[in-house]
Amino acid sequence: QVQLVESGGGLVQAGGSLRLSCAASGSIRSIDDMGWYRQAPGKQRELVAAITSGGSTNYADSVKCRITISRDNAKNAVYLQMNSLKPEDTAVYYCNVVGISRKFSLFNSWGQGTQVTVSS
Repeated sequence: QVQLVESGGGLVQAGGSLRLSCAASGSIRSIDDMGWYRQAPGKQRELVAAITSGGSTNYADSVKCRITISRDNAKNAVYLQMNSLKPEDTAVYYCNVVGISRKFSLFNSWGQGTQVTVSS
């Protein structure tokens, strides 16, 4: 079992910043890809940003140049620094981690979600 704990969401005015954190714990042998997704009301969940074990990153076009994903492999943690936030960034943000457990099985775990609300 792998558990993810997210933190850092909240209410911010347009143009403001937030930093989301996600820490993984449990039966972890190695972590491959880590990412953040979001789901706004009435919309499908979409990828915001992802980072590989080697540090390669991928961003949604809508957030490029405003949002930075990073990871701390020693802490099994992934972060999302969000700047110049817009009302359309309002959504529940979910952390996702893919890796190998101590029992050598693949895991694909999701966090519980953290609400980000950007007021205009």
